[in-house]
Amino acid sequence: MFAEILTIGDELLTGNTVDSNSAFIAQKLTERGYWVRRKTTVGDDVEEIKTAVREILARKPEVIIISGGLGPTHDDVTMLAVAEAIERKLVLCEECLERIRKFYRELYEKGLIDNPELNEARKKMAYLPEGAEPLENTEGAAPGAYIEHGGVKIFVLPGMPREMKAMLEEEVMQRLGERRFIQRKLLAEITDESKLAPILIEALKKFRVRIHSSPKGFGRYIGIIVFGESEEEIERAKAFMESRGIRFEEGW
Repeated sequence: MFAEILTIGDELLTGNTVDSNSAFIAQKLTERGYWVRRKTTVGDDVEEIKTAVREILARKPEVIIISGGLGPTHDDVTMLAVAEAIERKLVLCEECLERIRKFYRELYEKGLIDNPELNEARKKMAYLPEGAEPLENTEGAAPGAYIEHGGVKIFVLPGMPREMKAMLEEEVMQRLGERRFIQRKLLAEITDESKLAPILIEALKKFRVRIHSSPKGFGRYIGIIVFGESEEEIERAKAFMESRGIRFEEGW
């Protein structure tokens, strides 16, 4: 099963913010048995987002996860762009509006803001693409959205890492099934990748695992990540590579 990730924000393109969201999302998707085929980043521009979404849909992944651009400011245009990309209207989600109202009321009662009333900027966050299922944001104001379009599951999440992680764990993962893959990070005690390569090829042919190498420069160790459906299969692959003369240390 294939997935793609789209992260949105001018701050990601200028280098002012490091895109940690896509790494976290990719890790969680991999655990569920999805291979992330591409990560794409675009700025806060409706046309750029529309183009990116349509290009991803044309590649027909099973899942698209989009992060960023759901807030109340002028450059938070992700929901509008997604709606236009799949040719749906933006419609008011009354349930979302009520949650947003409650969120700002609670902030006001804690003395964190001076006005709890819903202005147009706050109301803007309650509009979702027609037919979308709202995803609850337990850490912030803006709801996410779950949309099925042309056989593709589309999830639209906030860009704030704390909010994104909570929504991914609490709302998205349950819609993607049980955990299917686990991973182990190993340090192979070997001087360079060219010596390790034929042993990895043998292991891939013999066992139901996937192996990524992560060179640390020439020297004593090379990092590898072994993905598999069970600890037993990973251990069998590791034992086989050890029988070929590779010594491992756990983690890196």
